[in-house]
This record gives sequence, structure tokens and C-alpha cells, in this order.
Amino acid sequence: MSRILLAFRAFFAILFQGRLSESILSSLGLSKRAPAAAAAPKNPAPTPAPAPAVKTSDGALQMLAILQRDARLLDFLMEDLTSYTDDQVGGAVRELHDQCRDSVGRYVTLQPVIDGVEGTFAQAPSKDPNVVKFVGNVPASPPAGGTLRHKGWRAVKVDLPKLTAGQDAAVLAPAEIEIE
Repeated sequence: MSRILLAFRAFFAILFQGRLSESILSSLGLSKRAPAAAAAPKNPAPTPAPAPAVKTSDGALQMLAILQRDARLLDFLMEDLTSYTDDQVGGAVRELHDQCRDSVGRYVTLQPVIDGVEGTFAQAPSKDPNVVKFVGNVPASPPAGGTLRHKGWRAVKVDLPKLTAGQDAAVLAPAEIEIE
């Protein structure tokens, strides 16, 4: 019974005073610690703030959030289009295309991987075999070139805004609740 009474005393001491009294500490068989100020050195070296944990997916999620914010891309992609006519979808896509293009251009600088005319012969860059995908009747060893079907795209600069502290990159668009 005395342990229950001691537990209640300790609970209410912490609840109302934020600390345990000397009598409770001695009843528990504990000694009071020296104050932190006395134990700490007079001029402690400043500790660097830990770097925020950035996941590799944050940039991709942030770009999706920007496309949703500026062009409502995710709303369009998640919409069931079967009830709309081709003309209605085409009209929506034209506006969506312009808005998405502007958003991507604002944050990402793109350039073609091969700056050539599609449909003409192009040399494959010899420096990095990962920048070209050969399609069609491809021999066992990669050829020196072929007909350019797509220029490809390379991001030469990405300038996304910084995520604020505590911002969840996985929330691409917050839910909206209207108050009447």
C-alpha cells in the first residue's frame, strides 16, 4: 500500500511542480543530480545543427506537387475520362499541356541529349552508353549511330524551392475543406 501512495505522490509532484521533491527521491532510493549548469563547461563548443533528412524521392514528389498546384495534373490523371467526349478531353489537355510546360520550365532547365533533326542519321555519343536507347533491329554490339527517333532530354539545371522544416514531401496536394 505504501508503494501506491508513493506512486501517487510522485505523479502529482511531477504534474504540479515538474520535479520530484527530496523526500520522494530519498524514498525511491534515488539521489538528486548536480545541476546541469555546474556540470557543463563554461564555454561549450557550438554543436552543428543536424542536417535535415532528405530522401532521394523528395525532389520527384516536390515536382509532382508543383505540377498539381500549377496545372492540377494529378486531378486530371486520376479523373475517369470515359464520360467525356474526345473534344472535351482535347480541350482540357491543351490547357494542361501549357500549364505543365510552364511549370517544368520554371524549375528545370532542359536540353536535348542529341541536338539533331529527328528522322535523320545521328551518331551515338561514345562517352556514355546510357544516354542512348537503341530501338528496332539492334545488333549484339551497339552500332555507331542510326536514325534519330527521339532527341532525348537531359536536365542541366534543377532549381526547386527549398522544403520548409516539417513539410511532408509526400503530401502532393492537401485536402480542401470548405467552411460555410
